[in-house]
Amino acid sequence: MKLSRPVSWFLTAFGAWSLMIWTTFVKNLWKDSGGQAFVGGDHSQPTAFFWVHLLLAVTSLVLGLAIGGIGLRGLRALKRDGKPVDAPSAS
Repeated sequence: MKLSRPVSWFLTAFGAWSLMIWTTFVKNLWKDSGGQAFVGGDHSQPTAFFWVHLLLAVTSLVLGLAIGGIGLRGLRALKRDGKPVDAPSAS
């Protein structure tokens, strides 16, 4: 199955977006001082809130990177077939 240029760019952008959003989410989760993520705020006793949200973030990050990888493979296939791989125009 071959992906079109716009679809390949969308999937690649989705992967980059996922990487940015979910790494920021995990950093903010780790820095939580409100007592939701850690008992006492000292990182020694993670709460169920922390584990659930960490699992959500890791799963979403892995899926986002897989989707981005599919997009990159689509762009490489277009380039290999001799088609220009310019970013899609906003028309």
